Amino acid sequence: MIKVYEAEQVGMSSERLARINSYLEGEVAGDRLPGIIALAQRRGKIVHHSWHGKMDIEAGRPMQADAIFRIYSMTKPIVSLALMMLHDEGRCQLFDPVSRYVPAFGKTKVYSHISNGQLHLVEQDPPMTLYHLLTHTSGLTYGGDAWHPVDKQFQAAAAKQGFFRRDMPLAELIEHFAALPLSFQPGANWQYSVATDVLGYVAQVIADMPLADFLQQRIFAPLGMVDTGFDVAPENARRLCVIYGSQASGEPLLIEHAEVANGDVRQPTICPSGGGGLVSTTADYLRFAAMLLNGGELDGARLVSPLTIKRMAANAVPRAWLPLRIGMERYGYGFGLGFRVMVDYGRANGYSSPGEFGWAGAASTYFVIDPAEELLILLMTQMWSAEPHRPRSIVPNLVYQAIDESYAD
Repeated sequence: MIKVYEAEQVGMSSERLARINSYLEGEVAGDRLPGIIALAQRRGKIVHHSWHGKMDIEAGRPMQADAIFRIYSMTKPIVSLALMMLHDEGRCQLFDPVSRYVPAFGKTKVYSHISNGQLHLVEQDPPMTLYHLLTHTSGLTYGGDAWHPVDKQFQAAAAKQGFFRRDMPLAELIEHFAALPLSFQPGANWQYSVATDVLGYVAQVIADMPLADFLQQRIFAPLGMVDTGFDVAPENARRLCVIYGSQASGEPLLIEHAEVANGDVRQPTICPSGGGGLVSTTADYLRFAAMLLNGGELDGARLVSPLTIKRMAANAVPRAWLPLRIGMERYGYGFGLGFRVMVDYGRANGYSSPGEFGWAGAASTYFVIDPAEELLILLMTQMWSAEPHRPRSIVPNLVYQAIDESYAD
């Protein structure tokens, strides 16, 4: 049970925080959006926790506090932390070549140009490293560019092989990625990609245990994250939110479990996606985020040192490459070792602080960690479309605007 404290105890206004409820109730009215959970914590105290709308619109089931969500790319910070735990144990270094752990990447070529209708490829220079994977500067792709020749190859291979199938061994998936050319030389650009899936497999190789087991033993169990994993147990299936796309009108469009990206999470998988395969709950992800905000430790369980979190949340992207583009431009943000990082508050599309970090999931989950304000924000929902990006921009603003130090006394 999540305890909610009076906001004034931590320098916030309860009256102004109430705007979150008014806004989200309007968003889910008439089933315009599926159910949403919002949570805010400041100085170690939860000051807002609310749930709105329905977790299953067709069945009329209201959202519940312990609902399970597909967190998609909010898996990436967890897997990035797993690699950094191995790094802290001296089992790898950031600039180790990826080919040391996945030999197939030693043969991966890099796109150069097209001449006379022919694709010209060159050798990697420099070789792809773990640092490139962590920072999304590896040259790997998600295949989202309809015109780029490498993305076209990725799309064709995905159609043929069925990437991220739950019956495909993780090692086989990574071999498929290594067989495709890189879009650019490692370190030459920033591009969101399957890099963290490769990173998850690297962690599996270094740890000499399945990725799912490593995450469970080294992160989830110590933090008490009891509902986080790569599948949902049968006894918890009713807690799994239905996931939606968007109709032309903007209203939710049901996506059947079997048609969801990364497959039906009610079924086990032998292909745990380090880039987007986890399911979790608000309470569980709160534990992970609180550990990050607390410098790598929570309730006596230290996963990494404070300096590790500081390193991960430091910008690694040259200013000339900004703004980052992932469907939409992310003004003000750079990228560290697994997170977006606020580097230019003056260009931010809303409230933040220099050094604020976090990430999002494709089905519109979102988290914010602001060390300067000792603030943590979580937003959980299940809609795969552009429109729900609005709540994940507006809700953090509604939290920040409630900060009022005149109450902190």
